[in-house]
Amino acid sequence: MPLPAWGPLRKDVSDTIAVRADGLFKVFGRNTESAVNKLKKGTPRDKLGSGTTAAVIDVSFEVNKGEIFVVMGLSGSGKSTLIRMLNGLHEATAGSVHIGGDQITDISDKKLREIRRKRVSMVFQHFALLPHRTVLDNVAYGLEIQGMPREEREAKAREVTQVVGLAGWEGKLPSELSGGMQQRVGLARALAADTDVLLMDEAFSALDPLIRREMQEQLLELQATLGKTIIFITHDLNEAMFLGDRIAVMRDGRIVQIGSPEQILTDPANEYVEQFVQDVDRTRVLTAESVMRKPRAVAYPSSGPHGALKIMRDEQLSAVYVVNRSRSLLGWITDRDALDAVRKGVTSLDGLVREDHGAVAKDTAVADILIPAIESALPLGVVDEKNRLVGVVPRVTLLATLGGDADAAAQASPRPDPLPAEVVTQALEAAVETGSIDAKEVK
Repeated sequence: MPLPAWGPLRKDVSDTIAVRADGLFKVFGRNTESAVNKLKKGTPRDKLGSGTTAAVIDVSFEVNKGEIFVVMGLSGSGKSTLIRMLNGLHEATAGSVHIGGDQITDISDKKLREIRRKRVSMVFQHFALLPHRTVLDNVAYGLEIQGMPREEREAKAREVTQVVGLAGWEGKLPSELSGGMQQRVGLARALAADTDVLLMDEAFSALDPLIRREMQEQLLELQATLGKTIIFITHDLNEAMFLGDRIAVMRDGRIVQIGSPEQILTDPANEYVEQFVQDVDRTRVLTAESVMRKPRAVAYPSSGPHGALKIMRDEQLSAVYVVNRSRSLLGWITDRDALDAVRKGVTSLDGLVREDHGAVAKDTAVADILIPAIESALPLGVVDEKNRLVGVVPRVTLLATLGGDADAAAQASPRPDPLPAEVVTQALEAAVETGSIDAKEVK
């Protein structure tokens, strides 16, 4: 059975299963069927005997349509063998693979070639370009294999070439291109085939760091536009965290954990995964939503200054967010502004609510909320796509999440202490005497 698919997928990821692997084994060498039986009974990988190597062991997972599913592991973990099993380049010793509704294991060579042409494309680490063909011809090569007429395939190749940023380079040979541009040609060739699934085996590993990051960002941009199902192989954890909707961590031929980047980071399945992720920049993986807390209190426009002041007194707050009945964030008010309004007999929050709340979207990376959180006069607000206040990020929580000293939070940027409770109570009682508020609103 597949490992738990923890964590919500992006909204643009379908519930439809695009790729399914069930109980996959790949054993190289002698007596492969016997080796599979031994592995199923618990025989360690290194006890199968000389001349027999188990590269993939009992691997099961499902990939949703439109998802970027990253398989991550160190050299020798079995990840590259696995991806080659997903398009039939390596025949499975046991188990099955389905691309959409088509099984690609235990089928004829003719049927397999048809599925490869129409359902799945692959981008390799070392580009695999035809050196004697131009950029345009390389991009159109898959379409040529499909039998598409020359004029039609060149028109489509030109379109895709422009999408990946190679417009004007169509007549160049691969030798005239930089490494990053050559990989763009490989990506364009895969996209031109317009298959359902895109397999990428260490596709950016041979590139310089700056070009590599640029290609990662472009892949995400293309994914947002095209919605392809992508299975991406990498040994780079930061790359996996940046690209993946979900990540499968492999070790010694087995998948040891599947989860969202945040879950892999914050809830590692075992000590191996924990050590694997210990050097990851958490601020680039965790989001405001993952570190936020429920607001201690909020005020409503109907509360008036006296109601907001009472809330802040009871919760020992110097400021509070103001939301409407739909919890849409309107702004914030300080206890001092509310106190001044109560003393003046003001009964409405009109003109008292400050709109410079600085709230952030819930999917904002922690790295991008550090400064706003430090500068904010109250715990940083977090809003959803409808501008509803869904949480706050206190400094103490933020620093604790990052492994810092929580006691240092108060030193970041001093916030005013809440007004003394007796001062607030006296002001509210005075408002009762003048008839501005009811006595029960003081308690």
